[in-house]
Amino acid sequence: MEIRFLPSINDINAVEWDSLNTDAYPFTRHAFLSALEDSQSCCRESGWQPYHITLYEQDKLLAAMPLYLKNHSYGEYVFDWSWADAYHRHGKEYYPKLISCIPFTPATGPRLLCKRDTEEILPVMLKAIIDEAERLNCSSWHCLFSDKISSDQLAELGISQRLSSQFHWFNENFSSFDDFLSTFNARKRKSLKRERRKVQEQGITLKTLTGDQISADQWDFFYQLYHLTYLKRSGRKGYLNAEFFSCLSQRLPDQVMMVIAEFEGRMVAGALNFFDDTTLYGRYWGCSENFDFLHFEACYYQGLEFAIQRGLQRFDPGAQGEHKIQRGFKPVETWSNHWIADEQFREAIDRFLLEEAQGVRGYIADAHNYLPFKNTDSK
Repeated sequence: MEIRFLPSINDINAVEWDSLNTDAYPFTRHAFLSALEDSQSCCRESGWQPYHITLYEQDKLLAAMPLYLKNHSYGEYVFDWSWADAYHRHGKEYYPKLISCIPFTPATGPRLLCKRDTEEILPVMLKAIIDEAERLNCSSWHCLFSDKISSDQLAELGISQRLSSQFHWFNENFSSFDDFLSTFNARKRKSLKRERRKVQEQGITLKTLTGDQISADQWDFFYQLYHLTYLKRSGRKGYLNAEFFSCLSQRLPDQVMMVIAEFEGRMVAGALNFFDDTTLYGRYWGCSENFDFLHFEACYYQGLEFAIQRGLQRFDPGAQGEHKIQRGFKPVETWSNHWIADEQFREAIDRFLLEEAQGVRGYIADAHNYLPFKNTDSK
């Protein structure tokens, strides 16, 4: 077996890479990762230097994992700023670090792409990553938003596990949106229907578009909305540029869904989603004018209808947002794993992770009490 680190996803054939991606998860597809790199959204200058790890046996690709060399902690959604600050206060360097994740994308899914049993391959890949981290004088390696099985396997190999939470929707074989609403208690059902009715009464129409149905003008408009949202939230532009969205529209049209809202014949809002065989992933939203409840309609209700129509099992709308609870999104656990080179810091971080996990589990248990369903056993 031979380990190879790649300075670009384009150093490997797309068909060869995608042959490892058995469940059609969109964010590890060559098309998505190459769009990030070719648009320079992920590059040395942005602090996201590609360093993908691959495993070969007699020139046959067996496994791969997205990997980046980073000099900051932006765009990750599993926050370690306090760890970096602790290093700094003790006169140590936290950066560079290695990270296996999907840049700017807090969506749970596979991180190790593999044709064989991961229990056989993961230790080989892990040793190579740690050896390379030590060679590069990295403080740490982080694997973010991996699936539970892989995270547990890493924990068994001694890589610290961190627990977080999000809110996801699950399809219980609903035949329609109204069928889904029938599981709500009367007060919550009435409230949600009122929100949808209010959007219609304001004269707003919505379109759900996929693939080639999305025009160049709609992509351009959405790109403007994407930056407008970041400017409103943080006063700076978003991480992704126009070229990324252009690449995306050309390379991954079969897994993109866009909601466009129109008012008096002009586009006023949009939401961008991705999907695979089982899951809808809500990613970005923006609006040029404010309308009551339009955010909920474009980002959630249109997505729920799409998922029900397609028979998708889950809707992962992204990080944060307790307002999702009353709209039927259930609190779920998410996982990350962290290797810390410095033994003393590793022990301190492990103690913190244990305490943090207790708080997360308590938060999840409490959040269940606010779900809108008739039967509290719908947890």
